[in-house]
Amino acid sequence: MRVLIGIEDSNRGMQALEASAERARESGDELTVAVYTVSDESLEETTAAIRDRITTLDIDVDIIQIEEEPGSKLVEIAEREDFDQVVLSGGQRSPLGKIKLDSVHEFVLLNARTTVKLVR
Repeated sequence: MRVLIGIEDSNRGMQALEASAERARESGDELTVAVYTVSDESLEETTAAIRDRITTLDIDVDIIQIEEEPGSKLVEIAEREDFDQVVLSGGQRSPLGKIKLDSVHEFVLLNARTTVKLVR
């Protein structure tokens, strides 16, 4: 299975990366990490942190950077490159226990034609 993992920062996305890496080792999935930022963090710093984490996971992963409009770019990449699944780090929980999604997660969930998996 070809899996596209959208990671928006080095802290929130690591859980999704680790879960996907574990599954890839078990099932032979092909992973691509799409790095983007939604805050003041540097795209290069975030990518470097993710590269460091990938080396400790001992798995072969392609990395691409998304510089603008991450939601639409993730959907576009998933469709253009025929990915089987898009993995995103899950949203945060509200005080009532409901999942709160940011605009990127919401866009991908509403517009992707492929399966989208939220990892919390």
